[in-house]
Amino acid sequence: MAETGKGVTAGKLALNVQKRLSRAQEKVLQKLGKADETRDTAFEELVSNFNKQMAEGTKLQKDLKAYLAAVKAMHDASRRLQDCLADMYEPDWFGKGEMDTLAEELIEKELDYNLEDTDTLWLDYHQNITDKSLLCMDTYLLQFPEIKARLAKRERKLVDFDSARHHFSSLQKGKKKDEAKIAKQAALLEMAAPSWAQGLISAHQVAQTNLSYNQAEEDLGRAQKIFEELNVELQDELPALWDSRVGVYVGTFQSLAGQQEKFHREMSSLSQNLNDIMTKLEEQRQLNEETNHSESAGSAPKSSATDSSNGELPPGFLYKVKAVHEYTSTDNDELELNIGDIVLVLAFENPDEQDDGWLLGLKESHWMQKKDISAKGVFPENFTQKV
Repeated sequence: MAETGKGVTAGKLALNVQKRLSRAQEKVLQKLGKADETRDTAFEELVSNFNKQMAEGTKLQKDLKAYLAAVKAMHDASRRLQDCLADMYEPDWFGKGEMDTLAEELIEKELDYNLEDTDTLWLDYHQNITDKSLLCMDTYLLQFPEIKARLAKRERKLVDFDSARHHFSSLQKGKKKDEAKIAKQAALLEMAAPSWAQGLISAHQVAQTNLSYNQAEEDLGRAQKIFEELNVELQDELPALWDSRVGVYVGTFQSLAGQQEKFHREMSSLSQNLNDIMTKLEEQRQLNEETNHSESAGSAPKSSATDSSNGELPPGFLYKVKAVHEYTSTDNDELELNIGDIVLVLAFENPDEQDDGWLLGLKESHWMQKKDISAKGVFPENFTQKV
């Protein structure tokens, strides 16, 4: 037999073409209502769930990839910001060495959770999401194409089964008519044939009549067996696959949430260090301004300093302090501080009322405007420094 390709004979190719034509004819007859179609509503619901599950999983996979792309973009943007900060931070500014170290940590922070190689915080975050979320989704989705192919095969075998069933049914209906016709023809032949040949003629005609019927019955049995084997397998697998989605989604999002929490906790610690350096830099700038101002005021006539305070100080005045940290009052007798506030420290009327680490004072701005000490309050000494 002629070969048309590797492992494909002309006869096999012709058989496949015939199958496709037969299936197409059967589908046309079913759509026209001239042939009934085997339906299984319960299985159709399984197929609907499968398609929904595959679409949802594919969308989640796509969105995870988009999230990872955003992480990489954010990593690049963060690196550029840190490079910019390192470049613009002048050598004589506070914490130059600390800033350089911090910039390196923000870019190449060594983590403590059993990594064999030191890697960047961002790259570790990206890699963990890839390994523990995206790859799990990739593995989960690998099973769908094979099952989808088997569903398509089941659909084809169902059409083959319906076609064989209809063919066999049509032969059953025509069998009686054919047998009556053959019997009449046989009677005429038997009248003309010798008696010894009459039995042979009858047997031959009956065999001819049953040949196509038996072949159709055999084809129907074979088509039914192939279809039912596929159908039973899928009826077992599809519900189990449908139920598995819950565990996959839970694992994916739990892992994602855990990696986000770990990453942001690490990043928050580094960001707090950066914020502290910036705060100290600002405090140093303000102190330098105050020092320069004091030096300028010291060289000016004393009357100008006296005039700026109208020569009056509140009763019990001891010295001045400047707030270097913000303090939010938690009680009515406490003084709220903002960075840079100048506070006039006052003596306690009853020294026994003074708690360790606390001072009594009045904001200079309030005193200069209202000459009123009713707004005095206590505040933590370590939030200020003398001026």
